[in-house]
Amino acid sequence: MCAKHPDIHLHVITVKKERVEAHIRSDCNKLYNYMIRLCVLDCMAKQDQVSFIPDPRSIKVQSGNSLHDYLQMELWFTLKAKTRLITTPLDSKNCLGIQFADMLAGLVKQRFEDRYFDYIRVCIRRLKLKKLFFS
Repeated sequence: MCAKHPDIHLHVITVKKERVEAHIRSDCNKLYNYMIRLCVLDCMAKQDQVSFIPDPRSIKVQSGNSLHDYLQMELWFTLKAKTRLITTPLDSKNCLGIQFADMLAGLVKQRFEDRYFDYIRVCIRRLKLKKLFFS
């Protein structure tokens, strides 16, 4: 798929949660939203318009700000991009793209949590991997 469509990018981010400060972990969606930002914001900034389809858990954090608002503000104010973000949260059962992302996340989990490398070798060359709090 990636060879046929070079405009498809597989971005992956993983965090060693036990090394994350407790005050950061107090609202896990803030960490999740921050990780999404680190993973895809630069790619989004290169586009005029982005259709973003996250899973529903990204809707609100305790502060009341949504992932959409957070990313849109970062695009406009931090990166000075004119990107228009269109966010449509969908449950994975209704979206093959999210199902694919869930499978990819399973491969990453096997690699980092289970120390099982066989399956991830199939796509490792195509992954853009970022790691947080590993050192």
